[in-house]
Amino acid sequence: MNRAIVLMNLGSPDSTEVKDVKRYLDEFLMDERVIDKPWLLRALLVKGIIVPWRASNSAKAYQSIWSEKGSPLIFISKQQRDALKKELGEAVVIAMRYGNPSPKQAYDELLQKNPELEEVVLVPMYPHYAMSSYETAVEYAKEQHKKGSYKFKLTFIKPFYNQPEYLNALGESIKPYLNQAYDQVLFSYHGIPERHILKCDPTKKHCLKVDNCCEVPSEAHNYCYRHQCWTTTKEMVKQLGIPEDKWGFSFQSRLGRDPWLQPYTAKRLEELPKEGVKKLLIVCPAFVSDCLETLEEIAEEGKESFMHAGGEKFELIPCLNVHPLWIETMAKWIREYAAGNTEMLLEM
Repeated sequence: MNRAIVLMNLGSPDSTEVKDVKRYLDEFLMDERVIDKPWLLRALLVKGIIVPWRASNSAKAYQSIWSEKGSPLIFISKQQRDALKKELGEAVVIAMRYGNPSPKQAYDELLQKNPELEEVVLVPMYPHYAMSSYETAVEYAKEQHKKGSYKFKLTFIKPFYNQPEYLNALGESIKPYLNQAYDQVLFSYHGIPERHILKCDPTKKHCLKVDNCCEVPSEAHNYCYRHQCWTTTKEMVKQLGIPEDKWGFSFQSRLGRDPWLQPYTAKRLEELPKEGVKKLLIVCPAFVSDCLETLEEIAEEGKESFMHAGGEKFELIPCLNVHPLWIETMAKWIREYAAGNTEMLLEM
């Protein structure tokens, strides 16, 4: 089949100028799957309070990680695109949920190069399912596909939090950092409000309602971000042979005052030195590309907080980025799909 691939991630402002950051934050936070409030209340919160208050500080945060190549998320995505294209020998482009390039821009770029395009396989670059990440990316890509009346078929790679190839690539990217003295490996995932977990539970009676819900089998796990993060963590601990007393699990990037998944990374970084954890390794498996949430929130703010609390050594383990095994893993999924294996495809 005449096919092409789109790698889709979160996105980034076009520049570190406050006006561009405002535009980006407005698009991001007005997404009903991110702040799931009625439109009028969401608009009052986002346009009247959050964006005016956060834009300047966010611009400074982006400035601290920006390089001559621009946004790390964007240029790493381009590196992933180029590496996958070389591995597959097929057309590969990138798209972002917020900002540029949009799915429409990606579709149009592919069609300009190949007007006879029959299918696009879109890879949401999120290992775990959440309405504010994987789901919104898929729905937005579908919406732009339908709105543009494109004739090519659109298919999606499903969340891969428990896929052996992904876990192997993640484990191999972490392994070299374990060849040093450390007190703990902290697995920090992007946080989400608890209400998102409840909304995504198709049974409406399992998630956050059953004791040890993440470990009790349920169909809810197909849509449960917390369970999927827990699964990735436990598989990594097992694969890497990390002792039970030398790993932790937390959630970062909390916004607002509503209850989010706990424990909170920011709080744990202040507590750990007091618990005897002086040498910390931290990894962020919710991201496959380093970005603001890893390079600034963790490597800068998080490190400062940990060291100020009495820590002695803090090291961020990079995301998968262009690790050869990660590129090979994505290529393998595409090849297997081309050979008729639909196991990794999202059921539409």
